[in-house]
Amino acid sequence: MARVSLLEALRAGLGALVAVGLLGLFLLSPEIDTEFGLYLVAPFGASAVMVFAIPNSPLAQPWSVIVGNTLGALIGVSLCYVVPDAALRVALAVAGAAFAMAMLRALHPPAGGVAMAAALHPEEIFPLGLWFVLTPIGLGAVSLVVMAAAYARLTGRIYPFRQYDGPVGQAPGVQGVSARLGLSEGQLSAILERYRQSSNLGAADLARLIGAAQMEAAAQFAGPLTARDIMSPDPVTVAPDTPLGTVADLFQKHRFTTIPVVGDGGRYAGTLHQIDLIARAARDAGVLKGRFGAAMARLLGQGGAMPEVAQDILRAGAEGVAPDTPLAALLPLMADGEVHAVPVIDAGRVVGVVSRTDLVAILARRAALDAG
Repeated sequence: MARVSLLEALRAGLGALVAVGLLGLFLLSPEIDTEFGLYLVAPFGASAVMVFAIPNSPLAQPWSVIVGNTLGALIGVSLCYVVPDAALRVALAVAGAAFAMAMLRALHPPAGGVAMAAALHPEEIFPLGLWFVLTPIGLGAVSLVVMAAAYARLTGRIYPFRQYDGPVGQAPGVQGVSARLGLSEGQLSAILERYRQSSNLGAADLARLIGAAQMEAAAQFAGPLTARDIMSPDPVTVAPDTPLGTVADLFQKHRFTTIPVVGDGGRYAGTLHQIDLIARAARDAGVLKGRFGAAMARLLGQGGAMPEVAQDILRAGAEGVAPDTPLAALLPLMADGEVHAVPVIDAGRVVGVVSRTDLVAILARRAALDAG
């Protein structure tokens, strides 16, 4: 396995501590009547490790956790009533759970433990019957998933994370990478099936891995270049109080899609993106009953309206790069569609801009030199 940072290991451990601790406080409370099956089962410890330590895994997604554990419990309980031999019952329970989970695309390894636990202890299962499937198994699995989703949001992660989304509501970077690769979800899934990896990776993961490999190869091909070597110096900039009409004119005149904004003393304040200007007008069009042209005119101060200024649509958190940033770090920033140019910042001031055009030009020059 790849190395894991100390921070990531602590994040996973803390999540499991909180989740299992909360379940334990409730399910192990002496006030809870255990005849209704409200107690912890050992496989939940394995499920907790998966949803908090490897939340991107297909095996740790809500469908797999909830359906997998529930299937394991259902099969284990059912076999307690029809198979008297313990060894055969346990073997059939685990095998049946594995088969059913695979067929329903809900593989979750701890669910094999749930099936075994149920099949091993029929004397405890008989008083509960199918109630055991609903609780503790169903209730516990749902509780783990809910807590994992909340914890991921609090710690800056994404869970669930298996959907292969389209242009609307996509996971960050996924659609852009796959579009750049020219491979559809079906084609990526077929590659995973061909190499028998469909249970280990998703199509979105494969797209990101291929894209990352392409970026690394392109950076190696270009050599040890930095932002200073390829940037366009003395870029066009605007002040925070520049009217958006002036900004629009600059976008049209220079064919820019991104313009840096500098404040007092030439300090970098953020970036303006052409798409943000359009998005702001589209949002305002809702107030004007869908009249996009009127919204854009008002935004630009046409027709006597008070123009809005750069500060109103500024991306204040937009990151710049240092002059010595290597090309290998620049390529991924502009590979996925939204960012067309990155400002180069030295001592808090904009000294240049690296655009996609600059990247294409340097790669084309290097290819021509190698061909010659």
